[in-house]
Amino acid sequence: MQRPKLTKAGILAEVRDYLVIGIAMMSYCIGWAIFLLPNNITTGGVAGVSSILFWGTGIPVQTSYFVINAILLLIALRVLGWKFCVKTIYAVLVLTLGVTFVTANYHDHLLSDQPFMAAIIGAVFCGCGVGLGLSSNGSTGGTDIIAAVINKYRDISLGRVIMLCDVVIISSSYLVLRDWEKVIYGYVVLYVTSFCIDWVVNSQRSSVQFFIISDRWREIGERINREPHRGCTIIDAQGFYSGKEVKMLFVLAKRRQSDMIFRIINEMDPHAFVSQSAVIGVYGEGFDQFKVRRSKSVAHKAVATE
Repeated sequence: MQRPKLTKAGILAEVRDYLVIGIAMMSYCIGWAIFLLPNNITTGGVAGVSSILFWGTGIPVQTSYFVINAILLLIALRVLGWKFCVKTIYAVLVLTLGVTFVTANYHDHLLSDQPFMAAIIGAVFCGCGVGLGLSSNGSTGGTDIIAAVINKYRDISLGRVIMLCDVVIISSSYLVLRDWEKVIYGYVVLYVTSFCIDWVVNSQRSSVQFFIISDRWREIGERINREPHRGCTIIDAQGFYSGKEVKMLFVLAKRRQSDMIFRIINEMDPHAFVSQSAVIGVYGEGFDQFKVRRSKSVAHKAVATE
């Protein structure tokens, strides 16, 4: 099998991903080590397990977090392959170093008399961090790895596995803290974190579609090709009332490019007829990759023919 060639655009995209994952892990570090951990509020995933071990045994969270993820990553390397794990390894290392630095140098106890606000703010930092990491093809490891391994062999959704693991972990914090109020705060953290993850991921990947009818369709299409670098599809149409033959442009773009496209249309033809609508998902070159799994029989045939 021929390896894909490295291009300048591909290298820049990879560098961008690693920079964003680094920022994302620092956001998670702030939420966990500054707001949640000092207030005895747990979260889901390996971070939650590490928090419980810290409260119960005094083992530093960064130590248990790194060791548990290392074990899970060794399993994932064997089952899921190197491609899945490389950015997760980077994310785990950044978060481990970040938590080590914060716990060693930051000793203030913010919002000690307002644990609910500490739970909300910590969850926002954690959720935004995870969302940014996922948007850049990264992961904090932990229950994500467990879910991916189970999902490979059983037809169970990733979200269901992660949610089940997180509920068990947060509920287990009662065994150490002996405080149901803290457990409830943990459930609040789980909900807010999930909401922030969805919000960040969806805002990063949101797309729009345009239908543009104009006598200057060619000039508008050329400008859209050249400036926001988006392709256009020409559709032959006919006005029902007038019976006039018209050309209609169909354009798919990122939401952030909408203003530029409207500006182009307004400059070229202020009287153009334009329809814009949001789309749930756009897959293909320049957008997201197809999110499908090949069946085992198809995968087996593909291996056999290589």
